[in-house]
Amino acid sequence: MNQRRLLSASALLLLGLGAACNRSGQEQRAQTNGETPVQATAPDGRAPLETRPANVPEQQPTFPQQTRAAKLQSDTTFAVTVLAKGLSNPWAVEPLPNGDLLITEKPGRLRVVSATGQLGAPIKGLPAVYAKGQGGLLDVALSPNFAADQTIYWSFSEPRGTTGNATSVAKGVLSADRRSLTQVRVIFRALPAYDGDKHYGSRLAFGPDGLLFVSLGERSDLEIRPQAQQMNSHMGKTLRLTADGQPAPGNPFARQAGALPEIWTVGQRNVQSLAFDAQGQLWSVDMGPQGGDELNRLEGGKNYGWPLVTFGEEYSGEPVPNAVTTKTGYVDPVYYWDPVIAPSGAQFYSGDAFPAWRGNLFVGALKDRELVRLQLENGRVTGEERLLSDRKQRIRDVRQGLDGALYVVTDEASGELWKIAPRK
Repeated sequence: MNQRRLLSASALLLLGLGAACNRSGQEQRAQTNGETPVQATAPDGRAPLETRPANVPEQQPTFPQQTRAAKLQSDTTFAVTVLAKGLSNPWAVEPLPNGDLLITEKPGRLRVVSATGQLGAPIKGLPAVYAKGQGGLLDVALSPNFAADQTIYWSFSEPRGTTGNATSVAKGVLSADRRSLTQVRVIFRALPAYDGDKHYGSRLAFGPDGLLFVSLGERSDLEIRPQAQQMNSHMGKTLRLTADGQPAPGNPFARQAGALPEIWTVGQRNVQSLAFDAQGQLWSVDMGPQGGDELNRLEGGKNYGWPLVTFGEEYSGEPVPNAVTTKTGYVDPVYYWDPVIAPSGAQFYSGDAFPAWRGNLFVGALKDRELVRLQLENGRVTGEERLLSDRKQRIRDVRQGLDGALYVVTDEASGELWKIAPRK
């Protein structure tokens, strides 16, 4: 199924007209041109969760179960507690060992919210952020040795003087009273800087070996987008670093001439979701173009295609220039969404509070304003459920606490922090 599949001339013409057509027109167009419509049922005969017309019906899955998984209906009962309100576009939530939670707010504030919902004052000591567009204070993660060193890491869009801005990663020691940071230093600066305000990527994830993985967007604009495939640029890559921000030993491109030694994987668009599963495998959810959000199993040295290989199209309805849906030498996504969900934040569930959810992947959905639950078996998605739809808020991040509860922040001007726990 990995044979090159170029869009036909007729399909290209139809894609060019996509902006003027509604979604029903797109679906009808696919059928009348003799194309196979996106699967109407899951491979096992169950009805799929997604029934809306595809954004890009011309693009077809390369293998069964790659899109439109069977609808799951959870019999797990839970309660949602709003722990905090009035947060300014919160971007990340990170549970602390004592049950409190670190929260980043995009304008540049880091706070602690207590386990009972008391909102702390902004923590002092953070460097300046470029808080425009999609930029600002982004992810936060605890050191693997947090109990001993009280160190936290965070990512942010950093102003770089006249050259623009780019994603950076910093670390610092959190004070005992949780009010300030000391020993603050920027340990990594992505290159090149760029005068834009989109696609910073920016999730942080420590692996079982204590190494730090950092996802970086390709900054969106057509002029810089090709750097996702260029090895002398950090744009559109996942990096693997030591705890001090140096290239990790054994990185796959370290000895390749002209390649930046931090690079772990290549060809990603705007990954705002990184999560390790119970086996220590790293997964990402890439925020694709229209019709092309992707779940990927990340392996060092692999190329995930963007912008050369994608299931999506431009937001205008035009095809992504010179792109195909699958190509030898590039990794096909494990799963993709069409229509897109705009994914941000991810968590494999491993707790005791919800035994039926163990091994499931939870993903925040900004566009669809839901929490997505994926069931995976043998490396494939076999079911999908949408939760919290009635709350109609953009879910930016989801994390599991030590208590087994899930914690969610919503990307709103007056955002909220939710706790999802078993109903008593």
